[in-house]
Amino acid sequence: MKLNIFFSTHPVFTRREFEEFLISRGTTNSETWKSLLYHHRKNNRIAMIKKGLYLSIPLGNSEDYFPADEFLIASRCKEDAILAYHTALEVHGRAQSVHEQYTYLTKSASFRPFSYRNAFYRPVAHPKILQMKGKTSFGVEVIDRAGLDVRVTSLERTAVDVLDRPELCGGWEEIWKSLSAVEYYNLDQLVEYALLLENATTIAKTGFFLEQHMKPLMVEESHLKRLEESKPKQPHYLNRDNRSGRLVSRWNLIVPEAVLEKTWEEL
Repeated sequence: MKLNIFFSTHPVFTRREFEEFLISRGTTNSETWKSLLYHHRKNNRIAMIKKGLYLSIPLGNSEDYFPADEFLIASRCKEDAILAYHTALEVHGRAQSVHEQYTYLTKSASFRPFSYRNAFYRPVAHPKILQMKGKTSFGVEVIDRAGLDVRVTSLERTAVDVLDRPELCGGWEEIWKSLSAVEYYNLDQLVEYALLLENATTIAKTGFFLEQHMKPLMVEESHLKRLEESKPKQPHYLNRDNRSGRLVSRWNLIVPEAVLEKTWEEL
């Protein structure tokens, strides 16, 4: 059956992918599928990450010493998984720090998070407004990783997503440094996605960030005006956990002094 070919081309795989491969080679008996999984686990050719998800182990290696690709694992936690938030920044090479939490979007986050080795895998449901509009695939890219397709949010969508949910990115210093490290955004797409979320606070955060980076990101006033039209009618906090700061009137946004002054740059 040449399962070695499958294992070598699937460093991480789901039970469904394994079964589809066997079916393509003429093996359709479900008991045979179970027996093969059991045999290869017993012989240290594969290891179970969690139920239905497996790690391929090259010959001569062992599970304890063979490294796992956390991004591939996260991408296969659910069939519709999309790497997002800080995990997407890491995939795009823009994150300023490495996290041991790997976050992926899915239509339903009822699936429980889990840990494997020292990594924590967390599902997050798509914003309800995107599900209602049928826009969960907006700004999603497919990249190649170890020969496998991995879905990840674009830099434009990721930028808005982390501003929308900063707790999934490690705080404002990490967000500001990471997003500022991007040399180019498709600003029309970024603005379109921010407006698509229909969240006035997130729109204001996006406008404020772009205004702070007008010159390096080549932001035009027209981009800001589109966002300004949907800003909050009353002042909102950039950080709801820190109700202090200065009002930025254009965006009706109360911004902590540390973000306004970028105090981390003084260190």
